[in-house]
Amino acid sequence: MSDLSNTPTAITCLTQGEVILYPTEAVYGLGCDPDNQQAVEALLAIKQRPVEKGLILIADNYGQLLKYVDDAKIPMDKRADIFSSWPAAITWVMPASKNTPKWLTGQFDTIAVRVTNHPTVKRLCQEFGKPLVSTSANLTGQETVISIDQAKAQFAEQVGFYVDEPLGGNTQPSTIKDAMTGKIFRG
Repeated sequence: MSDLSNTPTAITCLTQGEVILYPTEAVYGLGCDPDNQQAVEALLAIKQRPVEKGLILIADNYGQLLKYVDDAKIPMDKRADIFSSWPAAITWVMPASKNTPKWLTGQFDTIAVRVTNHPTVKRLCQEFGKPLVSTSANLTGQETVISIDQAKAQFAEQVGFYVDEPLGGNTQPSTIKDAMTGKIFRG
């Protein structure tokens, strides 16, 4: 088990509506409280990403995602593919709950969600008690930062906390698939 001494500070920042930087399976991610509109807007501003594109939520378990997903719309024949693929670096685009805010879904009626196996992210989600917004730590259209030092140089005080722990070792960002059709958006 890794040192947990920095986690309360990350959780404090999340609770206060700040953006954090943290390691994921392949790249560093920018994250925040998905239920805090101002935090999500700050994250989008940092990244220079239009809200219309929507965002990914990353969680410790599927139960954390149920508030955001219209689980009843997921056909029984698709569930085995989805749930047997987790926890892993596979993001599924699912029907969004009618209560899921547009600052998360953008122009879509779906929400992209992932149950991770990355220990740092799992711990953050467990301690925060819900999923995090997860988007690669870069300006839209540019390369993702590859180190904490590079992240600090690029984002400085725009990010409230830098979780300096190892990446998961994957060489590519998560695969993104449509839960209803199986279509691969990003392989």
